Amino acid sequence: MTNAEHEITWTDAEGLVHSALWYAENAAPPPRTVVVADDRLKADTAYRMASEGTAILWTGDFQNARQLLSAMGRRADRKRRRFADDPAVAFNQHRQARALRARVLGSLLIRLDEGAVADLRRAPDVREACAGAGCPLDRPFVCSLVALLGMIGAHEWRRKGVEVPALGARIHPYYGVFSPVRGEYVDLVAQAPLPPGDPARSVAFDIGTGSGVLAAVLARRGVGSVVATDQNPRALACAEDNIARLGLADRVRVVEADLFPAEGRASLVVCNPPWLPAKPTSALESAVYDPGGRMLREFLRLLPRHLEPGGEGWLILSDLAEHLGMRTREDLLELIDRSGLQVLDRLDIAPRHSRASDPDDPLHAARSAEVTSLWRLGVR
Repeated sequence: MTNAEHEITWTDAEGLVHSALWYAENAAPPPRTVVVADDRLKADTAYRMASEGTAILWTGDFQNARQLLSAMGRRADRKRRRFADDPAVAFNQHRQARALRARVLGSLLIRLDEGAVADLRRAPDVREACAGAGCPLDRPFVCSLVALLGMIGAHEWRRKGVEVPALGARIHPYYGVFSPVRGEYVDLVAQAPLPPGDPARSVAFDIGTGSGVLAAVLARRGVGSVVATDQNPRALACAEDNIARLGLADRVRVVEADLFPAEGRASLVVCNPPWLPAKPTSALESAVYDPGGRMLREFLRLLPRHLEPGGEGWLILSDLAEHLGMRTREDLLELIDRSGLQVLDRLDIAPRHSRASDPDDPLHAARSAEVTSLWRLGVR
């Protein structure tokens, strides 16, 4: 939820004015124009209203609202856009199109009573999902149906977990914490040769641990002590939960830090920073977008002072930014060199996600050429 609390106001069919707390994870302001609608609203009308900037507060059947949202999504997807041939321009156009689509679909709103109870016909019990997402439970609030469905989906992921073959176990991601559904980077950390020495007597740092999956992989590989850092409170709670579930709490310590722990050095430092140097629009996007490449630059700059003599830093990074014209390979190598580091080795893996083989994806050329690499770095 945004730090600054806002209210949303609307007028019902009898002319009475109502208001409630406005909840938006991405700190979006409340809509200015809100109309009340129910099952009689047609999809064409709803889509037109949302496209013109009018929000729709739903009072009808919950499942009908989901169907209406799907119908609005189909109308948004009918508008086939021609993207530029230049990858960087196409990427910006793609993000703008996605933002517009999200704004339109995010105009269908749901009111929840105190305790996150949806007082609509056929509404599911969303109390646990809302609590897990940090929603206010002590008063009524309004959010978009898209956001609510996202909370429900995240709650199911957290409950069931995501199978991680490299662990032979499941990771349970929290709402707003990046889920290890793309296993390429996990497989790289599971396969790369550990630095020389007895792993059981070594210390490793996992910088920006998120769900804790890489810290768990290192511990399962026999590393004696792993310090997993993050500055996101949800990520810290998520990592601690997963480490406890896996029975690794005696070997993995989760600490709050902006990048490196306050003290100590490690024989191995692992970091999987956001891959694209662009501004995120939500908390979850922070796992993918790194404004100006700040985390990448700071990790490389500070790495030498946190490595033990002969230690290694493992940088896990996709080259998608290079194919999109957002960063060059020369830029990356210069950052490494300027930080007093050298490349000891590099392990590569091709993507396995569906968009890499989807010719209809506007970024298909870049995605199909993408390679994720584990750069083994040492102090020069």
